[in-house]
Amino acid sequence: MWLGNIIYEDREIADERLELKAEADRLIYLGPNLSLRRCTVVIRVPSSRLLISPMRLIDCTIEVKQELKNKSWTCAALKGCHFKGRMVGCDFGPWPGNATGWEQGAVEDCDFSEARLDQCRFHGCDMRTVRLPRWPCFTILDPIGHGRELTSVEWPGSFIPVILEGPYKDVPSTVAVTYYAPAEAKRAGTTEAELKAAIERFDFIVR
Repeated sequence: MWLGNIIYEDREIADERLELKAEADRLIYLGPNLSLRRCTVVIRVPSSRLLISPMRLIDCTIEVKQELKNKSWTCAALKGCHFKGRMVGCDFGPWPGNATGWEQGAVEDCDFSEARLDQCRFHGCDMRTVRLPRWPCFTILDPIGHGRELTSVEWPGSFIPVILEGPYKDVPSTVAVTYYAPAEAKRAGTTEAELKAAIERFDFIVR
């Protein structure tokens, strides 16, 4: 600990259970140069108090006990990991050029089937090795590559599956985006049934 913060860095931890719970205004740092093997990582901390630096997680289980919002895992190399819990606006995999260390991320042989992902992006990884959550979550694979197909049809409400031009266009490293249908239907002013019917037109959308 340093100035009340909790820091895991410059070491390898194996076969342990890490309970990440920040009290008062303390921060929790994961990394740099941290390697976790076959560990269970339980996250009970707001996103603002969890900082992720370059690190490796191998065959770990990550249990998110309180919704994790807008947290970047792009500094973390993940192999054989199992994610559980609710995550919104999170990024996984390498995102080179966006911030220091974000090119070091990786996702390989990971299982998100028990996670609830919403507006979560995967970058620069082979999605064939990734188990994804099923409906009411759905995942658009290679949204940029399938951009013309996605934008050539009408979508319910204000749902926009991909942005190909302009200042808010999807970043080139994006290989998949996962949504949680109830939340997306509410944001877009539509229904889950209408959203499901729309995505069923495409075999590259996993549901």
